[in-house]
Amino acid sequence: MKIDGSCHCGSIRYEAEVDPARVYICHCTDCQSITGSAFRWAVSVAEDDFTILSGKPKTYLKTSDGGATSHQLFCPDCASPLYAYSETEGPRFFNLRVGTARQRADLTPKSQYWCRSSQNWIDILGATKGHDTQ
Repeated sequence: MKIDGSCHCGSIRYEAEVDPARVYICHCTDCQSITGSAFRWAVSVAEDDFTILSGKPKTYLKTSDGGATSHQLFCPDCASPLYAYSETEGPRFFNLRVGTARQRADLTPKSQYWCRSSQNWIDILGATKGHDTQ
């Protein structure tokens, strides 16, 4: 599926070819902290299937407890998280932040990771009162 998107301010624009079956949610505490939310919504995409059309992201290097280095890329102007990757053997994959994609409504999560760190209220979202606007 061809998608395109941008950071919040529009300085960085991209396009990618993604497999909707690879959309996931991550509940790890790093994702909670970096997003300021209960989880991160992403899709894994091969580096060759991802193109930055404009702008240049800034990189934050995060070292895990196990010693692995994760490259977190974001807009230097509006701080929107865009994607992340780790140095590994073989082809590089980016974990693209689905909230930046124009087609996000079509990218339903198919799996969840680090569920042991998920907030205990996540399963009650369907039961909460919803508002169409603020």
